[in-house]
Amino acid sequence: MSQQGIVGRVMQLARANVNAVIDSAEDPQVTLDDLVFDYRAHIAGAEQAITQTVANLRMIEQDLKEDSRAAQQWGKKAQAASKKADELRAAGHKKDADKFDDLARVALERQLTVQNDVATIQHTIDAQNESLAKLKSGLDQMKGKLSDLRRKGNGRAARSRTGRANSRPRKTTRRIDILDPASEVGRFEEKVQREEARLGQRGRLAASSLDEQFDGLAEPGNRAEVDRRLQALKAARGSAARGTATGASAGRRPAHAGRAKAGVR
Repeated sequence: MSQQGIVGRVMQLARANVNAVIDSAEDPQVTLDDLVFDYRAHIAGAEQAITQTVANLRMIEQDLKEDSRAAQQWGKKAQAASKKADELRAAGHKKDADKFDDLARVALERQLTVQNDVATIQHTIDAQNESLAKLKSGLDQMKGKLSDLRRKGNGRAARSRTGRANSRPRKTTRRIDILDPASEVGRFEEKVQREEARLGQRGRLAASSLDEQFDGLAEPGNRAEVDRRLQALKAARGSAARGTATGASAGRRPAHAGRAKAGVR
């Protein structure tokens, strides 16, 4: 079962009006026993789902860290390639300079791809944390309902034993399924399934969009973004270089002047 399905069932059982199910049952005691069994089973399932979700989150968070580092590294590689291209172009080696600019563009494309991955992973982490919060909340509510059912069961069992000796044999009753589509809880489950299907379709669309992003690295929009980033790197480095050159030339003026005077003599 998908995690979304587990969350839906947990929330369904957490919100279920079990008193109404018991009161409308043919044999309330049997129904109550069935509910206790169901809640115990689903509580165990919820605890297992929480453990698995926490483990998944740890792995996804590690992926996020690694991709974030990779994005930084590709940025540094793009910076180094662009710098080398500018140096070669200043020395008159235009063809070699163009090659290093192409390398810078490749690095920036990789950076853009990894940054898209980072955004996708962060969205997944947010969704997992939301599911985890719902699971924990639903688990607490289910445990509370189970405690209430057990107290109610103890009282009903005592009364049943007292009055059952003089009663005629009871008919075999059908086991009440709290997730039965005909029940009030079942109707809620149907809504959950529709929501799950809608979310699943959205997930497939998101995956398709992500594939298109990878395949579209050479699309005009991505090329424009890569070129914009490359020009930004060059502009920032050029501005820094001009500032350094201005300071250095100011400090060398007296020496140039002295050499000029010596040459005149």
